[in-house]
Amino acid sequence: MRSTIEGSRTISQRELRNQSAAIMDSLQAGQCFTVTRDGHPVGELLPLRGPKQGVRSSDLLNAFANVPHLDYHQLLSDLDSFFGDDDALI
Repeated sequence: MRSTIEGSRTISQRELRNQSAAIMDSLQAGQCFTVTRDGHPVGELLPLRGPKQGVRSSDLLNAFANVPHLDYHQLLSDLDSFFGDDDALI
């Protein structure tokens, strides 16, 4: 495998086929790859990020613990005041 842009690697179609287990391990660890065919880039392999990897509910609750309360009716009233009452939301 040859290094290219910092943080990603360029691999040939053959390397992908022959070293798929090691490449999958590297993907899981966060490594990105550009796949080439006949020396020309044809695709990218990127690790999954965000919710697809899962977030513990306790971490999510902690992240939103200090978010201020939103008064939904006040928000709609403010939007109606700002945009006018032609298409009042409440």
